[in-house]
Amino acid sequence: MRGRAPRRDPRRASASPATRRAPHQPPSWWAYWLSQSMPGFLFSPASDDDTYVPPHRPPGRRGLTRQGAGPPVNLSSPLPTHAFGPSGCGEKMALAAAAGLEDDGLIGTMKVFCGRANPTTGSVEWLEEDEHYDYHQEIARSSYADMLHDKDRVFKPMADAAVKIVEKNGFSDKIKIINKHSTEVSVGPDGDMQCYANILVTELFDTELIGEGALPSYEHAHKNLVEENCEAVPHKATVYAQLVESRRMWSWNKLFPVHIQTDNAEKIIVAPSEMENCPGAPSVYDIQLNQMPRGDFTILSNVLTMFSVDFSRQVNSSPTYHTMQFEPLVSGRAQVVLSWWDIDMDPDGKIKCSMAPYWVHSDPKNIQWRDHWMQCVYFLPNEEPVAQGESLYLIAHRDDYCVWYNLHKTRIEKSKSNFHGERPVCECQAHLLWNRPRFGELNDQNRTEQYMQALKKVLKADSICLCISDGSLLPILAHCVGAEQVFTIENSAVSYRLMKKIFKANHLEDKISIIEKRPELLTSADLGDRKISVLLGEPFFTTSLLPWHSLYFWYARTAVTEHLADSIIVLPQAASLHMVVVEFKDLWRIRSPCGTCEGFDVHIMDDMIKHSLDFREAREAEPHPLWEYSSRCLSEPQQVLTFDFQKPVPQRPLSAKGSVTLQRPGRSHGVVLWMEYHLTAESSISTGLVQRPEAQGECSWNPHCKQAVYFLNSTLEAKTQDSPQIVTYALEFNPKVGDISMDFRLVS
Repeated sequence: MRGRAPRRDPRRASASPATRRAPHQPPSWWAYWLSQSMPGFLFSPASDDDTYVPPHRPPGRRGLTRQGAGPPVNLSSPLPTHAFGPSGCGEKMALAAAAGLEDDGLIGTMKVFCGRANPTTGSVEWLEEDEHYDYHQEIARSSYADMLHDKDRVFKPMADAAVKIVEKNGFSDKIKIINKHSTEVSVGPDGDMQCYANILVTELFDTELIGEGALPSYEHAHKNLVEENCEAVPHKATVYAQLVESRRMWSWNKLFPVHIQTDNAEKIIVAPSEMENCPGAPSVYDIQLNQMPRGDFTILSNVLTMFSVDFSRQVNSSPTYHTMQFEPLVSGRAQVVLSWWDIDMDPDGKIKCSMAPYWVHSDPKNIQWRDHWMQCVYFLPNEEPVAQGESLYLIAHRDDYCVWYNLHKTRIEKSKSNFHGERPVCECQAHLLWNRPRFGELNDQNRTEQYMQALKKVLKADSICLCISDGSLLPILAHCVGAEQVFTIENSAVSYRLMKKIFKANHLEDKISIIEKRPELLTSADLGDRKISVLLGEPFFTTSLLPWHSLYFWYARTAVTEHLADSIIVLPQAASLHMVVVEFKDLWRIRSPCGTCEGFDVHIMDDMIKHSLDFREAREAEPHPLWEYSSRCLSEPQQVLTFDFQKPVPQRPLSAKGSVTLQRPGRSHGVVLWMEYHLTAESSISTGLVQRPEAQGECSWNPHCKQAVYFLNSTLEAKTQDSPQIVTYALEFNPKVGDISMDFRLVS
């Protein structure tokens, strides 16, 4: 499950709404800082279920982003090691407590100083926050209301609101709230429960079913909390899989050969053999498969029932595997396993909750929308040719928290009781640096061609190039176009090693110089005492979550000013921030209050979430991959801010105020913001809308990037064009902190 919904860390007893991640796994830039500053500290590899924390906040228990390892952070003032506790990184430090500040209940007056790595400026900063900032962020980002709009789903209210909700609904004498992890509950005359339960009601599932620790939790409950013949609600879960061939999905996992047309001949950039044979990232890729066009994949198998779990019986969390024999429906290349699950709420299976995608759903026109549970994309370790009618075996392996798949042409003997298969772990380091959308971006041949055409316009035979991005192929493109010399800065050891392998695989290890430094530490000696005539960037940085975080390129350009020639050419030469007012088909539900759920009044929870949003979150944008969410543009796209990379970062803020008129009727759910990078005067690359909206306003979003969404507090019904509504905006880019403050208001 991704960070917009409750994604609890399964390895922690005091599980909180957070991104599911490996135990004690820090965000990428904190991982890098710790790995460099604290010998022996390890961090886990990449994933894509990023949880957003606004840039002025330190990464807390939510996990930020787990992609990559090398951030552009300023480590000249390292944080004290006691700032990091066992539950992750960036734990708040109540340094102001000694000053005698008083606590004023929920919203107290005590202040805390928090360290954070700024993804835009690259610096480590100490900021003063209210002591409850973490509490409010936890609630505001949990998006529990999304689940209440899921009419198929059993809902477990947030623990800190449960007592009041139970009391308000008149059940205080019937429902006892035990604010503990289930493994800490005691049973007996003096215990939390006076007797063993005969009904077990839970919601412990994520998109992968078992990723939130469902199996060990059920295992413990059956042994310690319930009667032997108890009934569980839900009663049973079943996991399904379908083998497919999909160039689009496979492009999220492997680097394809990149074809480059130069003036003399065609050249091909190839991946190192180590990357081609790498099993990939160890984590599932959860997406809204219902937004995947049917033409983007070929079905190779029927839907296979891989395994079931009966929650009313003793559950075993020990690693195991399940095998299904099948015959391919057509010949093709087995690359991807699509997987989902359903649950029987009752023993008779009359009440069912299914995650099946549209092409196999029993009622495809009336699918319940969900963002807390989606579908899973698993990548096979290597693609395998399969022939129609041959006998194959798909194997679903699982441990207590994860599932992964393998394809075999012979059956694995049951006698091999210790055969569980190795969980895939990245060996090439590309999956540590690049997340799945980044792989797709690098494999976008049209995007590569845009960069090639731009490079041909600005590069000369005597050009001295410097590239600043994380793991970019631009240095190779610049060399192929004919630059005299190419340097590239790689901030992290991971990106340095990866790019070294790629250059070697393409026989360029002596042609492109890799500098493993932060831009501000660059010296003339690193450049052979030569001035840079062309500065290149995509820009792509592993620490970027919001679109404008990649303005770090601007700060890096400023840091290397002394090494630039007077006639410096910067590509991209500028960037611009764009906005459009949209109506979402479903995404608005993650911010919509519930009011009443099955006759149960949960206004208290609504009010608590609203209070936490008003604390800060409601005035900020958050990243979403909008290609997964249907939307309509109600206004015309508009450029609101421009950033000139030909010049250093200015000292004064950049601001914009104005209004946009809604052109189409609909509900104004939010404002979407994105960046466009202007490579040259004639060529631009958009991280948001990739084409003008159609007549009805349907949006087409860049599938390789996340866009920023600012949810409006009001979702009034828009009037007709005879009585238009407007949205006013006020934005300011503060160069000192590298952030954009914003305010949008819907005016009737």
